[in-house]
Amino acid sequence: MKKLVNYLLQGLLYIAPLGITAYLIYASFNFVDGLSQKLLNRFFDFEIPGLGILSLMVFLIFIGFLGRTIIAQPLKKIFKQIIDKVPLLNFIYSALNDLFSAFVGKEKKFNQPVLVRVNLNSDLEKLGFVTEEDLEVIKAEGKVAVYFPHSYNFSGELFVVPRNQIKHLDINSSELMRFIVSAGLTGWEKHD
Repeated sequence: MKKLVNYLLQGLLYIAPLGITAYLIYASFNFVDGLSQKLLNRFFDFEIPGLGILSLMVFLIFIGFLGRTIIAQPLKKIFKQIIDKVPLLNFIYSALNDLFSAFVGKEKKFNQPVLVRVNLNSDLEKLGFVTEEDLEVIKAEGKVAVYFPHSYNFSGELFVVPRNQIKHLDINSSELMRFIVSAGLTGWEKHD
């Protein structure tokens, strides 16, 4: 019986935010539509069907704008100031932020999939991503930085590799990452 109650509560936790949001949007629509139709009818003596939807959209855009500029920006600044004051936290946050922005941010870094020959005595090769082409700053002319993700893990290794030992692959980066992280178990998507 206790398990059933727990499942009931879990179900409510999953459904409640969606249900409440849907109800609030529905109630807001009815309120705005009724108010706008009354005002329109009172001053101009006609009705426009769907005016509530347009009014609600404008209202939600306005709230989104206010939330992003007045609420999110100051909170972001406060969060950044706190992180900047704690050295270890700053280091960890910066590294994780860079890693996540490399995957999904504006500066996607894992967009050059390559096959790298890692042993000159055999045909052993490794799949990875070129993350930096210019390594003059570390006096590594003719070399590039290649990131090799680990399978079943969100970690990897960065190697500095001679250009002549990499082969650029004509494959979707996200498919290659999925292939590597799954240890090759996902296979490749077939494109017709």
